[in-house]
Amino acid sequence: MKKYLILLLILCFSLINCEKDDICIEATTPKLIIVFYNDSIPADKKKVDSLTVWAEGKANIYENKSIDSITIPLDLAKNSSLYQFKSGALIDTINFTYDRKDIFVSRSCGYKTTFENLQIESRSANWIKNDTIKNSTIDNETAVHLTIFH
Repeated sequence: MKKYLILLLILCFSLINCEKDDICIEATTPKLIIVFYNDSIPADKKKVDSLTVWAEGKANIYENKSIDSITIPLDLAKNSSLYQFKSGALIDTINFTYDRKDIFVSRSCGYKTTFENLQIESRSANWIKNDTIKNSTIDNETAVHLTIFH
């Protein structure tokens, strides 16, 4: 009987000492949201035919897509990101600059980075006609940050 009692006590203590699983359900580092508009009719969204997007030295994020909005990650190690946007045979380069701010989310999630003072330092104009920064602070993925007119 003592054996069962000791075994039961050990089982109870082991269950009491268990910790909750740490699962991250918080938002992580947000991406830059870009929406494409018609240059002739600025109020109308316009799909980009065969859009390919890649960061300098990285693999393609989008390849030959026909879409009117995209999300792209910004570089967490630097205060700038250089992206190539290809539509058909034309390629435009956009250099984004920003300030990074690391925010502690929780023990399970760690840190997330938000971006402030988003600016376009330089942009070529092959197929992209114009751009407008709608929100210079990137702290969520619910609002449009940049509009591109083509």
